[in-house]
Amino acid sequence: MRISLCFIFLLFIVLYFPGFVQASVDVSANNAVLMEQSTGRVLYEKQAHEKKPIASITKVMTAIIAIESGQMDKKVKTSRRAIYTEGSSIYLEQGEKMKLEDLVYGLMLRSGNDAAVAISEQVGGSVEGFVYLMNEKAKWLGMTNTNFTNPHGLHDDSHFSTAYDMALLMQYAMNNEQFKKISGTITHTADNRSYAWKNKNKLLTYYYDHCTGGKTGFTKKSGRTLLTTAKKDDFELIAVTLNASDDWRDHIQMFEWGYKNFKLRSLENREEINFKLKETNDLFTGYLQEPVYYPLTDDEYSHVHSYIRPDDKTTQGVLGQMIFSLKSKPIHQTTVYSNPPRLDRNYSTSFFRIIKSIAGLEING
Repeated sequence: MRISLCFIFLLFIVLYFPGFVQASVDVSANNAVLMEQSTGRVLYEKQAHEKKPIASITKVMTAIIAIESGQMDKKVKTSRRAIYTEGSSIYLEQGEKMKLEDLVYGLMLRSGNDAAVAISEQVGGSVEGFVYLMNEKAKWLGMTNTNFTNPHGLHDDSHFSTAYDMALLMQYAMNNEQFKKISGTITHTADNRSYAWKNKNKLLTYYYDHCTGGKTGFTKKSGRTLLTTAKKDDFELIAVTLNASDDWRDHIQMFEWGYKNFKLRSLENREEINFKLKETNDLFTGYLQEPVYYPLTDDEYSHVHSYIRPDDKTTQGVLGQMIFSLKSKPIHQTTVYSNPPRLDRNYSTSFFRIIKSIAGLEING
């Protein structure tokens, strides 16, 4: 009787108090994280920084490096090493030539390990050269608990990452329009195939209308791994689970919990800001690059404050940083400029060229 009354009370709270925030999410996964795309704020985590085998969600790194190489229209000749790679396959034949773009589709939709090797040999000059690129990219992205030894995720004791690091990677990758398109594709037919590949990500194809993409994975050592993305009313989320017995349900629950309890709030939408420096009482006019948004609960939003910290350095055109804090703890910041800035955010090509130069790699044409 007491249990029934408790259940009825909880149901009443959920139905009639929509602002009520559920404390946590109950997931089957050993490791999990839910991250907001634009800011990288972690909304939920469970042993998110524990190093674990990650299986085929490794291929997100393989795909984004291939896309950024600028070789997507190149024809790739399949090697003996590629066709004899164990595990899932798109059934390449030795000597077959397939466009790199089609290989990336086969990699992401069908999890082709043969495609992963073919891609790595083309883009990195060899599998080993490509693995070097993977680890350099991981360092550049701040994936501090990650090490790659192959481009496909087949088990190796030295090949590991964390739920948090993989969310960081997906956050970066989803800023690339070509990756986003491939990740969210349900079916694709390669130029030299008469049949279509269907995406293995059932969250995208069957279970969750808001899913925009992702990657599945499984080995006996890692268990089921899953990395997915979702979008609802311009609120984009990233979910990662490692070693989960019920990963589809885990991801739906995390997404729904995130959408129910958080909103992407406007912290500052003025382009022009007038402010005084406390030290001198001088009045300045500054400019923000774009409106500032941050994922917050209803209660958190009422406790956010901001202030401007002057720039200590003599950076041309920069007046300082606008700092946003939640209950006195800094949560976000944005640059205040003396004039409306013009910034080029396309770093991917330059990164790839720099790493190739450092590694001394000869890229196949």
